Amino acid sequence: MKIESHLAHIGSEKEPVTGAVSFPIYQATAFRHPKLGQSTGFDYARTKSPTRTVLEEAAAQLESGDAGFACSSGMAALTTIFSLFSQGDHLIVSLDLYGGTYRLLEKIMSRYGVTASYVDTNDLDGVSELLQPNTKAVLIETPTNPLMMITDLERVSAWAKSKGLLTIVDNTLLTPFFQRPIELGADIVVHSATKYLGGHNDVLAGLIVTKGKELSEQMAFLHNSLGAVLGPQDSWLLMRGMKTLALRMERHQLNATAIANYLLEHEAIEDVYYPALPHHPGHDVQNKQSSGNTGIFSFRLKDARYVEPILRHIKLIAFAESLGGVESLMTYPAVQTHADIPLEIRQKIGLDDRLLRFSVGIEHADDLIADLEQALAEAKREIEGV
Repeated sequence: MKIESHLAHIGSEKEPVTGAVSFPIYQATAFRHPKLGQSTGFDYARTKSPTRTVLEEAAAQLESGDAGFACSSGMAALTTIFSLFSQGDHLIVSLDLYGGTYRLLEKIMSRYGVTASYVDTNDLDGVSELLQPNTKAVLIETPTNPLMMITDLERVSAWAKSKGLLTIVDNTLLTPFFQRPIELGADIVVHSATKYLGGHNDVLAGLIVTKGKELSEQMAFLHNSLGAVLGPQDSWLLMRGMKTLALRMERHQLNATAIANYLLEHEAIEDVYYPALPHHPGHDVQNKQSSGNTGIFSFRLKDARYVEPILRHIKLIAFAESLGGVESLMTYPAVQTHADIPLEIRQKIGLDDRLLRFSVGIEHADDLIADLEQALAEAKREIEGV
């Protein structure tokens, strides 16, 4: 069965008593035991909840994993994963990294003795140079946020496996509809499910999918022990959002490609960072390991003075953080999503004060282009007086 059908039927055949095609929200936190020493499989909602279980099973199936774990946010999911590691452990991590992940590693995990080194994870020689006796895992974003750097997952996962390391992949931007890292050799996949999986800017959630019995058991222990689990109402909202993931991702991709090509030809734009564009570094790798492209890209202005008036004049597009929803959002990474990354690192990777990130929604592409056109024209008028 194709992934579109799996998505549309999440939870639709899981309620045997009434046959409800929309799986119910089980609000209960406690469940009766039939008798001493027996359980229905549900005892306490932090450990296992009926609504959350249906979501977690769907996530594991979609990502070709063995177990899924729904968390209260993407950061909660990452915190749960990082709890696999102990004092003195070392991680190799993608250089162009979401600022929240960098903050978690450098300001929290470092206090517990877990260290990280950052590198372009597609540069296998560079990755190899960072290998230490205490290295335990490679954490990869692909595409990265916001510069859309691509990592060859099959190649790096094979290298990591040969060194006895875990491969962890943040698949938020492509979702299992377009990319399934476990099929390419990854051990763990993580999502900020708030983004494309939820898709409507109305639910905060994270997902983890693991491959392998031992690793899945370790993650189940951490998920229950740390307790950053997703509640039943949010689990239901996330399932509802995922039912339309295929349709939304196709529209996100279509719109983003049209708008990226428009901006690439605009006189005020220096470059556009989007893997669907033939000139993008990693374009061929992206095509090899993914069946499509995300709905987010970044673009660099020729003049930083354009940033403020553009953000002030966009109308249909909202100046807001986050990404992956049906509504288009524009973000200024240097002062918002990536502000916690030190200036010298931002400058090294090209995350400067001329870069804007655009999460393209499912509106009509012509309307979004018209909004950008008028905002750019207003910015030019204010700055150049023309």
